Amino acid sequence: MRGGDRQALGLWGEEQAARYLAGKGYRLLARRYRCRQGELDLVMEKDGILCFIEVKLRKNAALAQAREFVTASKRDKLRMAALSYITEHPTDLQPRFDVVEVYAPWGTQTKEPLIRHWANAFE
Repeated sequence: MRGGDRQALGLWGEEQAARYLAGKGYRLLARRYRCRQGELDLVMEKDGILCFIEVKLRKNAALAQAREFVTASKRDKLRMAALSYITEHPTDLQPRFDVVEVYAPWGTQTKEPLIRHWANAFE
């Protein structure tokens, strides 16, 4: 898969996750927040919680669950990026790290991707 195709697919997966969470009452604050430390796919808020959301898109879970690809190194980078976000956007909201798995066996042609939300995924 070429880089542009992969990026477009990643954006599609993030959009699916954002819509899913919005349907559950989450409010989008930022998408693809970038800083020197890394990138946060989605930053959303619900019920006084500031959610830093890593979106993992896969065709299926044959090899492993998508959330299993969020390694310890990746979690450290996400924590540093979240600290940068909070520094730039001070808040009294309680932070939390979530993972959203998006399974799309036919890529962007998948009409209804399977979505799983893992709240407080780093605990």
